[in-house]
Amino acid sequence: MDLKDLYRDVILDHNKRPRNFGALEPADARAEGHNPLCGDRLTLTLRLDGNRVTDIRFEGKGCAISTASASLMTEAVLGKDIDSIDGLRAIVQRALTEHDYAAPPELGKLAALTGVREFPARVKCATLCWHTLAAALERSGANVSTE
Repeated sequence: MDLKDLYRDVILDHNKRPRNFGALEPADARAEGHNPLCGDRLTLTLRLDGNRVTDIRFEGKGCAISTASASLMTEAVLGKDIDSIDGLRAIVQRALTEHDYAAPPELGKLAALTGVREFPARVKCATLCWHTLAAALERSGANVSTE
């Protein structure tokens, strides 16, 4: 099995059995995201202890890439502080958009999303959850759109 097959299997697994899917009540922060291009919708709720994410959940409907990305993201950021999450978000953005960028080891399972960069229209599907997370952490209450 080559790396592309492994990455595809990770995405399919997280799409079929998304982790941290469901409502989180009460929540300290919430944001909603929408990708009007393909109809992905996402509500992200999280609990914080100071600046550390202690629980995170997502709900919504989306394509396989959007759902898998949100599932992988929730696993990756759980327990991390906001500064670490911001750094990880920047790495993910580069990994999804820069063709020559070699995914660093700290990307972990999130590296499965790097194949999306071959399909520019799908990058917004993979990044919707990250933009929504940024809005939730800013506690702006703003809705996020990838358009």
